[in-house]
Amino acid sequence: MDPLSDMLADLRAEGAAVHQAALDPPWRLRFDGDAPLTMVTLVAGSAELVLRDGTIRPLAPGSTAIVREPFELADDRSTLDRPIAALPISEAPQGERDVLIAGTYRPASARHQRLLRALPAALVLDEEVEDVLWLHSMRDALTRAQAPGGQAMLDRILDWGLVCTLGCWFERQEADAPGWYLGALDPVTGPALEAIHRHPDRAWTVASLAARANVSRAHFAKRFTEVMAQPPLRYVAERRMELAADLLADPEVPVAAAAAAVGYRDAFAFSTAFKRHRGLSPRDYRSQRRR
Repeated sequence: MDPLSDMLADLRAEGAAVHQAALDPPWRLRFDGDAPLTMVTLVAGSAELVLRDGTIRPLAPGSTAIVREPFELADDRSTLDRPIAALPISEAPQGERDVLIAGTYRPASARHQRLLRALPAALVLDEEVEDVLWLHSMRDALTRAQAPGGQAMLDRILDWGLVCTLGCWFERQEADAPGWYLGALDPVTGPALEAIHRHPDRAWTVASLAARANVSRAHFAKRFTEVMAQPPLRYVAERRMELAADLLADPEVPVAAAAAAVGYRDAFAFSTAFKRHRGLSPRDYRSQRRR
């Protein structure tokens, strides 16, 4: 499992607020809820994304924006002083309306936080509408949203759209993409990352990870540090503590079980390692999350 797949593995749009809006200019929308991740795709017309600091990003048909903060959308800059509109839903947009689809996510796990830290306040992926494959399925699903299973269909298609958008955006970043994304593409670090994320409980060593890539221990350690900007065993430790934090967030998972899942048979050693990374003991961390 590569790092991006791992981070997205349990990021789900369960009961997501998914809307298709057909808006007659002039219009203005405000997204100011507490959802830490919102995805908006413009289907037709034109719009502008306005961030809290006043930055304006134009959107064209096929543009998808993933935003991590409250923001506004407007048909053009002249509408920013107009009243805020509701978010109407239209199953059959007609005429010269601006049409958009919006959905929200609520990432909560430690793995999600690593993903969010790699994203800007807002990213925009510009594509042609016909190239946005998931969009055609979404528009069809919206017409059947009230049928049995309709909400689950919307959720899964939105998940598909999020994965596609993030993957394409990271690919376009090239050298500016985060190390864990570049590492998954590297022939030396890629096999090691796959092994670490698939089996975090194994007693990995530099030698055993180098064997995954069929290179020498010295070459592997040097290459991993160059690509990932940290030594391999430090990455292993961070990956384990992220997974442990996610497990500890579930009150039904015993601390000993969380420790074993990330390769610790000694509860004291696990508690020491967890506190070093998180600043709290496992039990204190669980109590804090519960509050």
